[in-house]
Amino acid sequence: MKPIRVVVADDQELVRAGFGMILDAQPDIEVVAEAADGVEAVEAVRTHGPDVLLLDVRMPVMDGLEAARRVCAEYPDTKVIMLTTFDIDDYVFDALYAGASGFLLKDVRRDDLAHGVRMVASGEALLAPSVTRRLIGEFAARRPGTAERAVRAPSRLLEQLTGREAETLRLLARGLSNAEIAAELVVSEHTVKTHVSNVLAKLGLRDRVHAVVFAYEAGAVVAGEG
Repeated sequence: MKPIRVVVADDQELVRAGFGMILDAQPDIEVVAEAADGVEAVEAVRTHGPDVLLLDVRMPVMDGLEAARRVCAEYPDTKVIMLTTFDIDDYVFDALYAGASGFLLKDVRRDDLAHGVRMVASGEALLAPSVTRRLIGEFAARRPGTAERAVRAPSRLLEQLTGREAETLRLLARGLSNAEIAAELVVSEHTVKTHVSNVLAKLGLRDRVHAVVFAYEAGAVVAGEG
């Protein structure tokens, strides 16, 4: 199999080099470029077309949030993981809304770093099921106009889903993994993956994170419900 191609963007050289060395040591991951600011990050994605961009939130010239917006809009095949010092802050919420596939803390363990890259490259959300509901619930509550948006286009899009697909979306929004959804619906994990793929395709969403965000904004679930 082809290695997962990664760009690492961080204005701190030691952090950038350290993450690069950890990832390059993995047999299935290749670091194809490094970047010291947001402009360099966008240019590196344009030049190398990586599978994953590790992107620091706070950088000079162009910050990580603006870089994430541009990469997600212009290069949808590149998945973005935000690097942050804080586990939940407004930058993280805005990055997810811009199209990032998740986030990692800068003090992440090396095994978790490699695992996170693999997860996002495979189309998974980089949000552990145990924290998905808390994170996205708070995200939905903080976004202005969420209730108004739920009345408009998103709720109409939900009508495209079959009953099982709609239920899969609700379970995703509750933070369940594929295995847990399979147990809940009494189907195979392969069937769940098919349902998830159909949900993403019909709703025009990038990945599971954005399916969860969409579910809250469309009113399919309510922040805090069990």
